[in-house]
Amino acid sequence: MKKIIAIFLSFHVGFMVLVTSVQGSELPKDFDMGLAAPSAILMEASTGTVIYEKDADLPLKPASITKIMTLLLTFEALEKGQVHLDDQVVTSAYAKSMGGSQVFLEEGEIQTLDTLIKCVAVASGNDAAVAVAEHIAGSEEAFVQMMNEKAAALNMTATHFEDCCGLTDSDTHITSARDVAIMSRELITRYPQVYQYTQIWMEDIVHNTARGSTPFTLSSTNKLLKQYPYTTGLKTGSTSSAKYCLSATANKDGIDLIAVVMAAPDHKVRFEDAMKLLQYGFSVSKIYTDAKMDDLSPVQVTGGIESQVGVAYEHQFSFLDTAGRDLNRVTKEIRLYEEHTAPIAAGDVAGEAVYFLDGSLVGSVNILYQNDVREARYKDYLKMIWKIFLI
Repeated sequence: MKKIIAIFLSFHVGFMVLVTSVQGSELPKDFDMGLAAPSAILMEASTGTVIYEKDADLPLKPASITKIMTLLLTFEALEKGQVHLDDQVVTSAYAKSMGGSQVFLEEGEIQTLDTLIKCVAVASGNDAAVAVAEHIAGSEEAFVQMMNEKAAALNMTATHFEDCCGLTDSDTHITSARDVAIMSRELITRYPQVYQYTQIWMEDIVHNTARGSTPFTLSSTNKLLKQYPYTTGLKTGSTSSAKYCLSATANKDGIDLIAVVMAAPDHKVRFEDAMKLLQYGFSVSKIYTDAKMDDLSPVQVTGGIESQVGVAYEHQFSFLDTAGRDLNRVTKEIRLYEEHTAPIAAGDVAGEAVYFLDGSLVGSVNILYQNDVREARYKDYLKMIWKIFLI
């Protein structure tokens, strides 16, 4: 017992020394954290800032964390109105034939899309993933094409998908820790409702088949839900060749982190490595968000049918600090172009808001025109003169 306590204290003191050492000075993103997995990355979700990485671009097999892209495309289809949560999805013979992790759907069995999303997110059902893919795209092959197109659009340069569930044991079904973090970030920031599924620990569904109704319990494959109190998701994966993978999401004090662990040697290590990453990330991270992005004054337009045009921030500015700096010292400078000459198109860049911390640039946000302003012609000037005359 004394030896166990001594080991724990040694680890705790060592970790605190590490944390203390980065206060006021940012460590390189690839220092040795003592992870057992060969590839990992830690990303802050709102800004996309990488806090830590270890061989994050190494091409590796993803196993069932492939389903993160399946979920992303599913929520995208829901957003577009192409499918709905109450859709009745029929299980094909092909979907039923999936091996590995499954929820044992029968051919011809009907489940709502909502239920199948639970089967994918909670129990990592390969059969459910294929049923969803077929419902959205008509076939898994067509859905996989959509997956690869989305990966390219997200600049996931190390990724190529060959199925929608990760069951394929192929050297060309690959991704990287960085790419997994990218698609995880896209999923949780665009569709935070995914947490309604990924935070489920256990839930019963019912199989209604020709043999009658049979209850089936979905049990989460993400043991971090019980092991780490800030866990919000996201997806586990394992095969004999991919070993043990995990994309873990967590939220603490308003900060969302994504910890990706690839090819861990066993299932316990992937969770231990993920917790180590998340604990480190929360210990060093502070986020500055500009709370004073008030309405900006219109800018004057030359040569247009309107004399001025409204402008607005493109989006809210956020900045992640991992060096223990005082974020109350962030300053902002509004830089608008000196000339605003028609024609002007809504959405064009009018300038930028630039942010500094202790005199160093930390980021910027574009300021955009809010309306079109057409160039004034001869008859427009006559109308302006006539209006002035009437006044």
